[in-house]
Amino acid sequence: MPANVYHISTATLDRVPVLRALECGRAVVASLAREQVRQGAHTLAFVVMPDHLHWLLQLPDHVNLSQCVSNVKSSSAKVINRLRNTSGPIWQHGFYDRGIRSDEDLIVVARYIVANPLRAGIVEDIGRYSLWDAIWVRQGFQL
Repeated sequence: MPANVYHISTATLDRVPVLRALECGRAVVASLAREQVRQGAHTLAFVVMPDHLHWLLQLPDHVNLSQCVSNVKSSSAKVINRLRNTSGPIWQHGFYDRGIRSDEDLIVVARYIVANPLRAGIVEDIGRYSLWDAIWVRQGFQL
């Protein structure tokens, strides 16, 4: 089992569905990618929902989880505010995190994350939702 693997969940301020707009959701995806390059926070799976984010990641030993999440929230908020011609907070303060203990739990959590748009009734086929990814799909494996 890889070390330092976490499931992060964080919500928009007052659960306002600002991420429903595709360009705002893509801003979050871009922030996840930037954080991977900047800190080495390896994204295993994510889904951007209209009012929250689920992120499964592996951190290098030298990276602080709170700082990593803060970087993503801050950089995405700046872009989202610019896109919406607004200012102020986009995200609720803080986040929920759960350490993943085993390979089996990792797959269960990844499936849970990816299936969020299905459970929410946003789409009937995950292939029709564009704001998610999982490393296993990119590598040609099925979740």
